[in-house]
Amino acid sequence: MKNRLVDALPLPAVLLGSDGRVMALNSLAKTVFGLRIEGLHFMSAFRQPALLEAIDSALRDGGQTHASYLAKDARGDIALEATCGSLGPDAGLLICLEDRTATKAAGQMRRDFVANVSHELRTPLTALLGFIETLRGAARDDPEARDRFLGIMEREANRMTRLVTDLLSLSRVEAEERVAPTEPVDLAGVARSVLATLEPMAREGGIDVQTNGLDQPVVVRGDSDQLAQVVTNLVENALKYAGDGGRVDLALSRAEGDRLVTGRVVVLGVRDYGEGIDSLHIPRLTERFYRIDDHRSRELGGTGLGLAIVKHIMNRHRGRLEIESTPGKGSEFKVILPDPEPNPQ
Repeated sequence: MKNRLVDALPLPAVLLGSDGRVMALNSLAKTVFGLRIEGLHFMSAFRQPALLEAIDSALRDGGQTHASYLAKDARGDIALEATCGSLGPDAGLLICLEDRTATKAAGQMRRDFVANVSHELRTPLTALLGFIETLRGAARDDPEARDRFLGIMEREANRMTRLVTDLLSLSRVEAEERVAPTEPVDLAGVARSVLATLEPMAREGGIDVQTNGLDQPVVVRGDSDQLAQVVTNLVENALKYAGDGGRVDLALSRAEGDRLVTGRVVVLGVRDYGEGIDSLHIPRLTERFYRIDDHRSRELGGTGLGLAIVKHIMNRHRGRLEIESTPGKGSEFKVILPDPEPNPQ
């Protein structure tokens, strides 16, 4: 009967007798503690001091105690919260464990995010405060130094503005991520509009932008502003890393889907012929604030959030982002979206 009651619990559970020995445990608990702990004293069965102390306290004083317990499974390390509840005088103890791995990971992500944002803002703010102090002092009557410092201050202020704008964009995208957009959007028209906006940047760098498939409408279900942000982020990156006098290709086409996106798809690819990316970095490129070269990225005006925003927008559009790169030969970024058009007969 005791075994059946413990097996009915939806969490890993262990029943101890009043003598501290394991009387029963369910299959979930066996994956945590092992198959052969039944009959053992809890001091031998559970070897982590925090849990041993919680069990001892609950057996001695009654009531309920809590402790953290670290274990491993097929996923790797897991963090469990153990609740030890007394069943009454000389009646034993019930231990239940709740998986807190995802909660702890989310908390760590929030702490890392705050630390990254603080770091990204601290550098330009420190520079601005330093130049303000200089302009009030030694450079007060030096027009040449004043103009130079004001130019740097403007650049740092613009950098903070871009960072705040990207943070707000990321927050909005994450808030809407579960709601797929349904409005028809001409992706070819969006791409042409973005290229017209970025034409001065391409011209300044002497970069040749080649297009293919933008002359006819290519309609997808989407959010036009977010799709424009995707194209802008990818083309801007390509222009930055193509190198002066380089080349960028932007192609739009339809294709058959694959195992990740069923049915026909629309593929927008942006390719540069710059120095490329080592394969070690590719899996991490969509992480927030991840940069291959911090200094160079900041010099080029990057916030470290562009590809993270692209990834979340693709998630909302039920599409995906593919990255291919060969060092010395350039990189290609493809966004793949479901095609709402029926298959051609």
